[in-house]
Amino acid sequence: MTQATQKPLDIINARVPDYQDLQSISVNDEGIIEQILPMSTVITGCESAIDVAGDWISLGGVDLQINGALGLAFPDLNAENAHILPKISQYLWDVGVDGFLPTLVTTSLENIQRSLAIIADIISTQKIGAKILGVHLEGPFLNSQKRGAHPAEYLLPLTIDQVKRVLGNYAQVVKVITLAPELNTTGEVIPYLRSLGIIVSLGHSQATAAQAQAAFTQGATMVTHAFNAMPPLHHREPGLLGVAITHPDVMCGLIADGEHVAPTMLQILLRASNYAQGLFLVSDALAPLGLPDGVYPWDSRQIEVKNGTARLPDGTLSGTTLPLLLGVQNLVKWGICDLENAIALATNAPRKAINLPGIISSPAANLLRWHEDTSNQEITWQRLFGVTQRRRGAERRS
Repeated sequence: MTQATQKPLDIINARVPDYQDLQSISVNDEGIIEQILPMSTVITGCESAIDVAGDWISLGGVDLQINGALGLAFPDLNAENAHILPKISQYLWDVGVDGFLPTLVTTSLENIQRSLAIIADIISTQKIGAKILGVHLEGPFLNSQKRGAHPAEYLLPLTIDQVKRVLGNYAQVVKVITLAPELNTTGEVIPYLRSLGIIVSLGHSQATAAQAQAAFTQGATMVTHAFNAMPPLHHREPGLLGVAITHPDVMCGLIADGEHVAPTMLQILLRASNYAQGLFLVSDALAPLGLPDGVYPWDSRQIEVKNGTARLPDGTLSGTTLPLLLGVQNLVKWGICDLENAIALATNAPRKAINLPGIISSPAANLLRWHEDTSNQEITWQRLFGVTQRRRGAERRS
């Protein structure tokens, strides 16, 4: 969701992910990006253009898996706390996110329905902040053996009737649903969800390679937090992840906080997936995002946040409280990929995963300017047309 702004100026000497060499970005009178042309073909005598001197220019991030922020978990939405959701949208805009999918983890049917109703209402009236793009239902159709921090008592069998119960009257609000495909033996659920326009992501699953391939054939196109809550890669049983990596039409979400997946495994996955072609970054951030480390309520339990990592009392990893764009800087800091690919993983790739348009025809108010100071090993970014700036040093802890 763009912020109110005057007509932005054109931008010159920009590096843009997926474009070679320096570019000129043309913005029309409505503040929409109209075209991107190589600087070698552009007359650069316009004094009013913004010269970014070789810095990277991108759209803001899109977070397809975020469980809450500012102390509010999205499954806990109710009439008393619904006013916090627009504040979360503004907070996410301030930390470089253009759009997001509030993610509802496994909880009671009552909580799911109430949260969907509130989010649907806010979507219809939202004017500023990061745009709510729909809802990501992460459950309740998950394999109990790979449920992770999801409460077992609320897991449901994967049938069309149960899906209808969960969606209720809000199927149009749900953009993505994570499910374990091996739970549906009839093969009917994924085609049904696709007929409703819902993107199916596989996760929290024990699926074999054959079961995963069948699910992709039926219409699943995503994998939720690759490596986490699924069998590891094995040389004789590649499993869900092995099939996903080699499938040309499947994209995998990736958490780059250094805790969910070791940097070496991230590097293997990025190389195997041709970097931003088959992967996208997610934050998987929990309700304490934007708050200091400490102990916080999480459904009927508590989580402890230390250095941005959240765990249940038994040590189970439940998520992170680090913002999406920190993953960009982590990937560069760890030497896993260059800044261009890292930016694309948080900006272009998630848009591709849910079929959003790219930079052409997007509002220029959404643009970020990235600067890499190689001598100090620091990456900074700011909204190109706005007062908000967030600086994230590459030396910061993962």
